[in-house]
Amino acid sequence: MSSPPPSTGPIRRIAHLDMDAFYASVELLRYPQLKGLPVVIGGGRRSVDEAIRNLPEGGTLADIPIEAFPRLKDYAGRGVITTATYPARQFGIGSAMGLMKAAKLCPQALILPVDFDEYRRFSRAFKQVILEIAPLMEDRGVDEVYIDFTDVPGGQRDGGRSLARLIQKSIFDATGLTCSIGVAPNKLIAKMASEFNKPNGISVVYEDDLQTRIWPLPCRKVNGIGPKADEKLKRFGIETVGQLAARDRDWLIQNFGKATGAWMHEVSWGRDDRPVVTESEPVSMSRETTFDRDLHAVRDRAELGAIFTHLCEKLAEDLQRKGYVGKTIGIKLRYDDFRIATRDQTIDRFTDDGKTIRQVGGQCLKRVPLERPLRLLGVRVGALAKAGSPEALAPTGAARSTAEPAATTASLF
Repeated sequence: MSSPPPSTGPIRRIAHLDMDAFYASVELLRYPQLKGLPVVIGGGRRSVDEAIRNLPEGGTLADIPIEAFPRLKDYAGRGVITTATYPARQFGIGSAMGLMKAAKLCPQALILPVDFDEYRRFSRAFKQVILEIAPLMEDRGVDEVYIDFTDVPGGQRDGGRSLARLIQKSIFDATGLTCSIGVAPNKLIAKMASEFNKPNGISVVYEDDLQTRIWPLPCRKVNGIGPKADEKLKRFGIETVGQLAARDRDWLIQNFGKATGAWMHEVSWGRDDRPVVTESEPVSMSRETTFDRDLHAVRDRAELGAIFTHLCEKLAEDLQRKGYVGKTIGIKLRYDDFRIATRDQTIDRFTDDGKTIRQVGGQCLKRVPLERPLRLLGVRVGALAKAGSPEALAPTGAARSTAEPAATTASLF
């Protein structure tokens, strides 16, 4: 392991903390009998798991026999995997994979429904532990955060390893969950480092580790280089971060555009000045659902209407609970051929009202074709502002909508 370069002031140390198989780990806390077994989480949400029906009288969830849990081989539907335990991942199962496809890879895997309320509860718990130790924390989702170690007591010791170990132990003591932490000079490398030693690992990377630890990695490991960009890089014979760094900046700009090419050059050399942002305002909030079977706007009009109303009501509750209002309301459809259609409309006032969201969302639905069966339906509220803020209270202009022509359809739900 390299040593940090000498400096007269504190060296910038940024950590990326990623909870290990977070949803699955939370489930294993209440079903400890499933530890070490292939388990997948997904396929929908139920308030009470099927296995609880077999709960012995006077027993606990830990007393449910393993044979009482549903098996992946018996699943029938169109759901996808949210996450999987590490034993399940060894069979090639991963997030966003269809459950029917996963059943072919590991039919003996157990399946549990998602429970987002429980996951959010544990998310709040582990983040509170972090804040009590290192207050400069950037929330990046339910199971990951960035933390600025630079000026935290112990944050410089052993490159930040000592503080990472303290946070790791404190989270485990408080929640029973493990996490992996990467500590590096910036967010870019810290996120990559958090994957080096999973699960329950700590990886420390210094500036002079770039060539030995970062450059050999595939370009796809860089957060921001997606499948399409990676495929294009491979066509040029660029497969590793080091090979990307060897390309001239102007060449990258010429082939990937001014912004993307310049960004690729910077990240390949490990440069990233983004600060840890302790508070960030959401741009939008949304709710969506994937149906167990394709639904048609005419034949299943009542069912679709009820689902859409429920989504709008739940989205309104989300806005009210988090203290936001918005004035751009949109819908999202995925058809049976996987094509996606979106429409939105900006109204002349901010709102967090479910009926208003439903009404405007319904107007957006009038502008999309509804002849094909639907796989997914979603609703979104954007252009958010804090409820009661001057921006939210100020008068705005006339309503406007996206400029797609109206669709002709026999029936709307």
